[in-house]
Amino acid sequence: LSELGSESAKIKAMGIMDKLSTEKTVKVLNILEKNIQDGSKLSTLLNHNNDTEDEERLWRDLIMERVTKSADACLTAINIMTSPNMPKAVYIEDVIERVIQYTKFHLQNTLYPQYDPVYRVDPHGGGVLSSKAKRAKCSTHKQRVIVMLYNKVCDIVSSLSELLEIQLLTDTTILQVSSMGITPFFVENVSELQLCAIKLVTAVS
Repeated sequence: LSELGSESAKIKAMGIMDKLSTEKTVKVLNILEKNIQDGSKLSTLLNHNNDTEDEERLWRDLIMERVTKSADACLTAINIMTSPNMPKAVYIEDVIERVIQYTKFHLQNTLYPQYDPVYRVDPHGGGVLSSKAKRAKCSTHKQRVIVMLYNKVCDIVSSLSELLEIQLLTDTTILQVSSMGITPFFVENVSELQLCAIKLVTAVS
């Protein structure tokens, strides 16, 4: 899927995506939707008190792999849809909604808590940590896999703004996209995402 994501970006840049058979492209999009769905609601912030540190790390790595795979599927789908001169058949509502659902979920539940300590919840069930505790626990070190996911999600948000210029979306979808575009401005340490969100909000208006 990672390879498919980068190859679809090249084909889009060359402007030859519309030369592919519509039937095959639609089939690919429907397969991609299943892959997006696989990681669209997986929480990466695990804390199994009964597990050893190694078990938890292995479990987290497995989940991050599925979440990253879904991000690649989102990018591939959106590269197809935002390529020049694409037929109407490729703008599949379910696929678009699934991409938005995935992006919203992982911004709120995976990326914001990693980049801004205010979004972190006490893993021991005590609700949101106090500001003092948040600052104490805040680490500037990010796992490589989180940085990679962050960059992919920035690309998805940016591409969604291109999609809005091409295709009319339903009111419900537009509401989802709007809230997704506004929230980053209330989060610290996500300047690249904020730039992509500006494009998205501008495209909505």
